[in-house]
Amino acid sequence: MTRLIAWAKRLWACLRPGLLPGVARRKLPGHQPISGLVLGSVAGVLAVGWTEAVALVAAYLVALLAAPAGVSGAVLLLPFQVSVLGTPSPSITPTNLLYNVVATPGALYRYWRQGQAGGRLALVLIAGTVPGVIAGSVIRVELLPGPRVFDLVVAAVLLPLGAWLTLTPPAPTDNSGRPARRIPAPVLVGLAAAVGCVGGIYGIGGGSILAPVLIGTGRPPSQVAPAALASTFVTSVAGVITFAVLSLHQPGSVAPDWDTGIALGIGGLAGAYTGARRQSRLPDALIRRLVGILVIAIGARYLWSGLG
Repeated sequence: MTRLIAWAKRLWACLRPGLLPGVARRKLPGHQPISGLVLGSVAGVLAVGWTEAVALVAAYLVALLAAPAGVSGAVLLLPFQVSVLGTPSPSITPTNLLYNVVATPGALYRYWRQGQAGGRLALVLIAGTVPGVIAGSVIRVELLPGPRVFDLVVAAVLLPLGAWLTLTPPAPTDNSGRPARRIPAPVLVGLAAAVGCVGGIYGIGGGSILAPVLIGTGRPPSQVAPAALASTFVTSVAGVITFAVLSLHQPGSVAPDWDTGIALGIGGLAGAYTGARRQSRLPDALIRRLVGILVIAIGARYLWSGLG
């Protein structure tokens, strides 16, 4: 024990900058005292750990609320990444898409186990969103349009839509149990392509726009949620790959922030699975209102961003 204490004292003496005149007192350019390097490294490790922990918890809560409505929650994590995690631009866009890639399989697996695979609706949405997100990713890197006008336009669309979903009952169905109103498939592909382009530019999978529109036209959430999330997953995979390829030829932070995106995704994976599991226990009217509240929150966020 005496030898151990003596060894610890000698080690501490070596780490004290006052006993290292050749390093601490000369202050050579680019050099730090050894004690500063050690403490800085420890602080950096702790900071990274706390960042990932906060990201994981936040993503879990967002996905838990959003998954029953067919929304991944990525659009709600955008301001969180900017203001709390400090993800740089344009890296924030593929990082948000990476969150979708990791998080949405949890809900999709649960829906598949419950016999909800999305069916033809998922294929129609994917046919539009995949080419849209590739185009949007290129636009994001090459042209980098100003977001303020877009934010105001999105707010103008989402706020009334959210209020409508919250305050009105579900659309009536016919005798076959199908929705009384349907968007024609070609129109839906075009809408999905536009939403996919927006997703490529701003880092959202598109479910936050497509799901409320589809639910608003009378489709049950049990059909919309797996289809919208399947579209979000495939679209986000295409977006992440596109940004990774673009990062090879573009300067700056174009590639995803892999650590942040994966940490967010793991939290979202658990939250989305739990939220999907709870969907069958929730009435359609409640889910419709939940979607409405989420849409209003998203629209308010875009309004605040556009005015600010």
